[in-house]
Amino acid sequence: MAVMETVVQTLDGAVEGKRGRLGRRGTVSWLGIPFAEPPVRQYRWRAPRPLTPWPGVRECFDYGNAPIQEKLFTARGAGRFQPRSEDCLTLNVFTPSTRSVTPRPVMVYFYGGAYILGGTSTPIYDGSYLARSRDVIVVTVNYRVGPLGFMDFSDYSTDERRFDSNLGLRDMVAGLEWVQRNIAEFGGDPDRVTIFGESAGGSAVLTLLSTPAAEGLFSRAISQSPAPDLVVTKENAQIFADEFVRLLKDPSRRKGAERDEPPLDPAEVARVVGDATALELLATGNKLLGFTRAAQMSDPIPFAPVIDGDYLPLRPVDAARAGKTLPVPTIIGNNKDEGELFVRFWKILPDSSQALVGIDDPEISEALQRLYPGRRDDVRLSADATFWTPTILFAGYHSAHAPTYVYRYDYAPTLLRASGIGATHATELFAVFGIYRDPIGAGLAAAGSWGSTKRITATLQSRWTWFARTGKPATDWPAYSVDDRRVMILDDPTRVEVDPDGERRAAWERVHLQVTG
Repeated sequence: MAVMETVVQTLDGAVEGKRGRLGRRGTVSWLGIPFAEPPVRQYRWRAPRPLTPWPGVRECFDYGNAPIQEKLFTARGAGRFQPRSEDCLTLNVFTPSTRSVTPRPVMVYFYGGAYILGGTSTPIYDGSYLARSRDVIVVTVNYRVGPLGFMDFSDYSTDERRFDSNLGLRDMVAGLEWVQRNIAEFGGDPDRVTIFGESAGGSAVLTLLSTPAAEGLFSRAISQSPAPDLVVTKENAQIFADEFVRLLKDPSRRKGAERDEPPLDPAEVARVVGDATALELLATGNKLLGFTRAAQMSDPIPFAPVIDGDYLPLRPVDAARAGKTLPVPTIIGNNKDEGELFVRFWKILPDSSQALVGIDDPEISEALQRLYPGRRDDVRLSADATFWTPTILFAGYHSAHAPTYVYRYDYAPTLLRASGIGATHATELFAVFGIYRDPIGAGLAAAGSWGSTKRITATLQSRWTWFARTGKPATDWPAYSVDDRRVMILDDPTRVEVDPDGERRAAWERVHLQVTG
């Protein structure tokens, strides 16, 4: 086979990549390719803009800047952190080192992090292993997070200063547009583009399925452990924007959700948010998170895609119910022990009492409490309310107009089972990206699970990439429908179950109908 060239001509200019070494031998990677102009200065809080082409050959040997977030979350290794900057709109391409006779399927990944952290330089998102082992092209895309990615100041737009909504979501769309324009030059097939993501990235996949501007940019979707209701209503977005500006002006401010002060002047808003440094905006965003918790807002995180009625008309579950999601084949699912990660390491889930807020029917409330009787069941109740319930609802609605495949990820290596963490949130990423054979995952594999981690990696990678090739994950994985509710249990070995935890599902569906009407 012909060798893949390391210099590729894109529509924006030539880019030079590097051949993989040691464990990544057999691959070529191009890191830190810009896909939009830097969103800085007057373009802060504006939609991504097309690039100005560059002359010569651009070296793409290392990841681009991480989006603005706390430094801790940009770690690449012991004592190594990725630089942070508003100039962060870059992506990475990973390919096998040989050219293919036919174009390869393309898999575009969006990272998680509750829309407040994350970046493609995180080691677990290295696409080299997946690209090499399954003969696909992997693309990972940076998008803006936190205030700079998801604050909506559009109500303060004037002729002199425009603000756009849903910036992080627009970044993802811009990344997918870059793929459509350029991926053929890397040997990829623009007609077989699969988007996939985990946690907030999985939520982003469902949001992209609900975004009219994303139509035609991808042909399959994989949503891993999404929180489908992780969006912000327009009404709450207005409160968050108002409070953010006031906190930026007065960091000592203590105020509830009521808005009993004179409206902010748009010119003052433009000046305040334009003059602040990126780190001042980050600090104010942290204060806004505290405000949101204290005020017990109906949207628990202020930074998420906004249901603005325009760029994002409906929340994903409502779009699926109305038959308005993009009709592409979709894999969607959750992990069996989803909530354990949050209880032990990141207390961001609502507790069980908060999860039951809004349930007025005592019969439903009592039924749920009966279905979650133990102390550890509080964790499962919160995780089910946040992740599993809206996921299974989305799957049922979407399956009415597009092939939909539902899974539950049950596999946990011996060390995680013994610790009680089990198959918690994000652990499937070790298998999807083949990281059990990388130094960051080898410890989990070596502790009594070397063979099973190899098998679960093969299971997930083969099914994910076969889906990317054909639109079907495997011959033994039946499509999901509300008539039979067949779910693939991803474990060592796999199996199919009909309506697992069906009594809980039925109770939560009653909750959903009561709350949403």
